[in-house]
Amino acid sequence: MKKLFALGMAAALSLSLLAGCSTGTATVPSDTPSDTNEETDVITSTAPNGGDETDGALQLVEDGKLIMATNAQFPPYEMVADGEGAYDGFEGIDVEIAKAIADKLGLELVIDDMEFDSALMAVQNNAADVVLAGLSYSEDRDEVMDFTEKYATGVQVVIVKEGSEVNMDNLGDYLIGTQRGTTGYIYASDTPENGGYGEDHVIAYDNGATAVQALMNGQVDAVIIDQAPAEEFVAANTGLTILPGNWVEEDYCIAVDEGNTSLLNAVQGALSELQADGTVDTIIAKYIKAE
Repeated sequence: MKKLFALGMAAALSLSLLAGCSTGTATVPSDTPSDTNEETDVITSTAPNGGDETDGALQLVEDGKLIMATNAQFPPYEMVADGEGAYDGFEGIDVEIAKAIADKLGLELVIDDMEFDSALMAVQNNAADVVLAGLSYSEDRDEVMDFTEKYATGVQVVIVKEGSEVNMDNLGDYLIGTQRGTTGYIYASDTPENGGYGEDHVIAYDNGATAVQALMNGQVDAVIIDQAPAEEFVAANTGLTILPGNWVEEDYCIAVDEGNTSLLNAVQGALSELQADGTVDTIIAKYIKAE
């Protein structure tokens, strides 16, 4: 199935609430506070900078802290690290962007590492304030979370073993590994009528590294994953290669709980300033070198 996931495919898919990254360049609508949003155990603190002018306060899980839920198995966006430049045991594009946002808001950044789908649930359950995890907008997820504008654009690609007969046209004839909860899994496992390969052709793993290990062990024939981590995995594992062409394009956003307008506005305001002054571009260029 050539060019399986063109830009128009997103409208044909019924995405799960635990999707990974959205397709194309969808415009994020203005947020609409949920009438049923529960704020139990949420602490209200004064917004140092960029808060909602109508209420002047941020709804935070813990006063004075910005708790970031992520899955630190997604290089170069988030990785476990203990060397120079690491923060709280982590490093990567999302880590540095989150730290810069927290600094602008006068908050302490706290990073909570967990499985990807658990990170999505954390903000909905008041266990985290924001999700930065190579996450992008989808209409289904917008029902339970609110999104900033995009801060980076990513591409999903396909990793195979060198010399493999797998290509973009016959990918659906083989067994594919993906990360659980991502759009890579949801799109690929959808029915052929909706442009997918079917559930029988896809295996979901807890993270990208485990999926790649399964490929090396011969348990799957290909892995669908974002280009940046794909390049990291291929560089670190001899005998792997990336198929030519993009499998799907996506835009990365930051998400907060549905209806948390004060925090969304504050994070978006800080993010916009960091984009305007070139900080975001500098952080991305630090980890992803221009070809």
